Amino acid sequence: MGGDGMLLQRAKTLTASVCLAMTALTMAGSASAANLEVTHWWTSGGEAAAVKVLAEKFDALGGDKWVDGAIAGSGSTARPIIISRILGGNPMGATQLNHGRQAEELVQGGLMMDLTELAEKEGWADFIRPKSLLESCTFEGRLYCVPLNIHSWEWMWVNPQAFRDAGTEPPKNWNDLVAAAPKLKEKNIVPLATGDGWQVNGILTVLTTAIGGKDLYLKVNKDKDADAARGPEMKKVFEALAQARELADKGYVGRSWNEATNMVLTGRAGTQIMGDWAQGEFGTAGKVAGKDYDCLPGLGVHPYLDTGGDAIYFPKNKDPEVTKAQLKLASMLVSKDTQVAFNLAKGSLPIRGDVDLEAASTCMRAGIEILKNPDNIVPSVEQLRAPDTQGQIESLAAEFFSNPDMTVDDIQERFAEIIEQAQ
Repeated sequence: MGGDGMLLQRAKTLTASVCLAMTALTMAGSASAANLEVTHWWTSGGEAAAVKVLAEKFDALGGDKWVDGAIAGSGSTARPIIISRILGGNPMGATQLNHGRQAEELVQGGLMMDLTELAEKEGWADFIRPKSLLESCTFEGRLYCVPLNIHSWEWMWVNPQAFRDAGTEPPKNWNDLVAAAPKLKEKNIVPLATGDGWQVNGILTVLTTAIGGKDLYLKVNKDKDADAARGPEMKKVFEALAQARELADKGYVGRSWNEATNMVLTGRAGTQIMGDWAQGEFGTAGKVAGKDYDCLPGLGVHPYLDTGGDAIYFPKNKDPEVTKAQLKLASMLVSKDTQVAFNLAKGSLPIRGDVDLEAASTCMRAGIEILKNPDNIVPSVEQLRAPDTQGQIESLAAEFFSNPDMTVDDIQERFAEIIEQAQ
């Protein structure tokens, strides 16, 4: 996961050496056209286990082979490389991107494969839910990506033993965490683990829904309502972000999200606000939800979930054998078997409502129950904001977190100015 900034502009300025460095991985020049390179940034322990599921299932279909194109780092690192390769005429066979507007200009430029015929043949619209997932893949009535999972940012992960060790009860909501923070700090336990700027931006997004509520979230992010961005309800959100700044440790800069998750796993931190992909890290470590860790959707305040997540795009190519392999992978990704196995490993929710998740954790089951009520669902910011707007807000949130002299009024006015100019 992570923010975008001016991705296409950045991608276009990357040197040709990026493409040359990736040539060994690309399927375009491979001896076998059926070797399908799949680029992604799933590199943490839990994510790698989930990718292995996809690779093994694709290879088991016979003939074509999955060539793993993992890119170390977050989406902020990977996306410019992915986009640069596609723009530079060195496309991969398939690539991860997030639901939303990240591939918008690539689709408009005619660089992505049209999957409409396959989707209609297999009836994707009959079982993929919520409908917004397919809508995010659609441009001018045609479908250009495969929704793979549903990820939501709106979770706080809690190590209950860390709170007990500090002589206080585990929090049931955001206010409980703020109240317990002094006792945690006395025991050198970080109240809130976080890391790079996109993680801080995620905290801001979660606080907007949890503290501000669904209506405010939509006014600001969907309607681009600058008056709402300057209003008293949004001020409460930034006041909560100021509290979060005090709850984090000084060593957060440069920390990866899974390192922050590990702090919660090991009791060095009490909580982390992070998407449900963090659940895969708990699972890989053998931790059990409801026993070793707890989860608070909507920070225990408003149980809304955004419907972000991962999608797979297939860049156009000139080899009919590769095209066949791309369509075979697309079909496999939405199958019941793949949806169950991948999402159990990833900690995400399936895009199908007709699959058996008997082995799901209590946190995953809580997410499924929340999604059953459409009133609990909000679009992700990636679906609502242009990449440039997303990047500006991420930079602003990171600046606020790193500068204790920056006031709530300062960040609110600058945020409102960004929303005023947003598309």
